[in-house]
Amino acid sequence: MKLRIAQITDADAIIAFDHVAASETARVQFIHDKIESSACYVAVIDAKVVAYAVLNYKFYDNGWIEMLYVHPQFRRQGIGSALIRHLINACRTPKLFTSTNQSNFPMQRLLATLEFDRSGFIENLDEGDPELVYFKRLRDNATQ
Repeated sequence: MKLRIAQITDADAIIAFDHVAASETARVQFIHDKIESSACYVAVIDAKVVAYAVLNYKFYDNGWIEMLYVHPQFRRQGIGSALIRHLINACRTPKLFTSTNQSNFPMQRLLATLEFDRSGFIENLDEGDPELVYFKRLRDNATQ
């Protein structure tokens, strides 16, 4: 498996397996925007893009994993974990945050395995399914 920053030529492959992109043009635009801003990373197996993740610094100027999406046929194979580890290494800030729905148990388990701590929750984004915020300290502020 190869992990790298996405290129515009990866967009069609990402859109093809991201089920939200199939019905929401905003998601397609999101994918294009994140690729163009070099915030999107991909996992590639046998020259096929099988997952993507987005890292930005818009969460109070801290690292923020905005998206992690693994092709359904490639889930539970360590690809999501590898992508997050890659983002941990790429992150420029001493703190890294992400979030997931309370109903997304696989992502919660993945974050626990990678030693992210729960940091709070946000109500009213998805009705009846609060967003759980997670945090990982990457280094002390003094070692920036």
